[in-house]
Amino acid sequence: FSVVPLGLCELRLMNDKRWTWLILVPRRGSLSEIHDMTPLDQTMLTFETGIVAQAIKKLTNCEKINSGALGNIVRQLHIHVIARNEGDAGWPGPVWGH
Repeated sequence: FSVVPLGLCELRLMNDKRWTWLILVPRRGSLSEIHDMTPLDQTMLTFETGIVAQAIKKLTNCEKINSGALGNIVRQLHIHVIARNEGDAGWPGPVWGH
């Protein structure tokens, strides 16, 4: 679900009630890797990821934020930002594959 456009990325909500899980999708066409971005876009992506992580932490009071860019299934570059708490579904492992 699309939430809001940011400066570089579109912010999306993952449809999974087990976790607060947001996804940042840079609006830069067919990029699949962070290192393929311009230095300015890399900086903006880092900034926007940090802002989203801080917001999730404040809203959920979670113990840990997981963030990552895998791209093994969906090749378009995207960053997952996920609120985690001890004892949540899949803890302490990754959320992938549950």
